[in-house]
Amino acid sequence: MHEYMSRAQVWGLSCPGRVEEVSRARRWTRDILRGSPMADDAETIVSELSANAVLHTASGRDYGTFHLALALSPRVVALSVTDAGTTDAVPKIGHPSEDATHGRGLDIVNTLAHRLVILDGSQGRTITAELFAGPHRTDRPW
Repeated sequence: MHEYMSRAQVWGLSCPGRVEEVSRARRWTRDILRGSPMADDAETIVSELSANAVLHTASGRDYGTFHLALALSPRVVALSVTDAGTTDAVPKIGHPSEDATHGRGLDIVNTLAHRLVILDGSQGRTITAELFAGPHRTDRPW
């Protein structure tokens, strides 16, 4: 293989910032990863991150949007959700009480993903979760 060639494939999807778009993001992820042993975890991660974007950022306001990216290589699935930002709330992994009805999304993502990266920018926030294939799992640095 030429040194500038990659076996990675990348897909992108932009969604209006409405709650019903979360199910479209799940279906899109499931369709791309059909047959992959990581499909279920990836679908759950996209669902949680998309819901967070719509419910907790400017993406959920009138005319808001959120964007998904899925990169697939033989060893890694990387799932990114970029929201519209403009919120003072910083994403954090919470440990709510058993009777709490919210606050578990990022904890679920953190549990499923092998690596989690949160980047804040002037145009919004991107959260990327990576799933590693096979025995490549590493101890989590967080």
